[in-house]
Amino acid sequence: MTSGLSSPLRGILLKCASVTVFTVMAALVKATSAPEIGVPPGQQVFFRSLFAVPVILAWLVWRREWRGGLHSVRPMGHVYRGLAGTAAMGFGFWALALLPLPEATAIGYASPLLVVVFAGMFLGEDVRAFRLGMVALGLCGVLIVLSPQLGSGAGDADPARMLGAVVALTGAICTALAMIFVRKLVQVERTSAIVFWFSITASGLSLLTLPFGWVLPDLPTLALLVTTGLLGGVGQILLTSAYRHADASVIAPFDYVSMLLAVGIGWWFFAEVPGLPVILGAAIVILAGIMIIWRERKLGLERAAQRKASTPQG
Repeated sequence: MTSGLSSPLRGILLKCASVTVFTVMAALVKATSAPEIGVPPGQQVFFRSLFAVPVILAWLVWRREWRGGLHSVRPMGHVYRGLAGTAAMGFGFWALALLPLPEATAIGYASPLLVVVFAGMFLGEDVRAFRLGMVALGLCGVLIVLSPQLGSGAGDADPARMLGAVVALTGAICTALAMIFVRKLVQVERTSAIVFWFSITASGLSLLTLPFGWVLPDLPTLALLVTTGLLGGVGQILLTSAYRHADASVIAPFDYVSMLLAVGIGWWFFAEVPGLPVILGAAIVILAGIMIIWRERKLGLERAAQRKASTPQG
């Protein structure tokens, strides 16, 4: 039976669903990091990664990709991606414990901008003046978001919030590096293998933090931790499925739906109201990101038209 939805629309809906799931997951992580519960980031990463595995395996079995879907031809690439991705997740979860959800989300938007810079540095991609200008604009927006955490003068800043800002920005840098490794992996590896082996690698690496003070969770906290992993697996499947139905340039702007969700969840569940610098900075970062996506889509259409024009007509 054919669905009445067009493929791009289906991709957009799947993308929005994945963003919603990941934002709810982040809220659960923040809840388990509350002082009265105190689950450390390394333990959160472990549960987030380990309990995503059965969801991913069930998806592969359902798609009949079990046999070949996990095969890898570049295992060390998964190790490098795992190191960067696990660090990104750990810093991101730590930032959620130190900052309001909307602010941590807004600072995380620096990662796709940094991918542009790192792609030029490490992958040799041609980064032109327009993209560099938008990256600079976006990073100015990040600085505006960071400004309340840095304080207006000596002794004015909250040390915990300052640490949170640094941790969140470090997480964004690690996320961008992880995406560079993913860009290299997708040339030779299946998406299912990349997702699965990252979850396995992150589960193993997070165990290294066990000596640094894991807690024994009660049943409600354990349920929240397990749910973060299940949601992480579901969100990854929704995200992967979204890219099957629509081009990246079509669905990428819907990443920014997470800001609206973060503001709503932060206000409703954590009594967090973002200030003007957070709203203004996030808007600038989102504008810069959308302009980069728009430019890349336009260049892609122009290249496609040139290839079509140069193809001999039979």
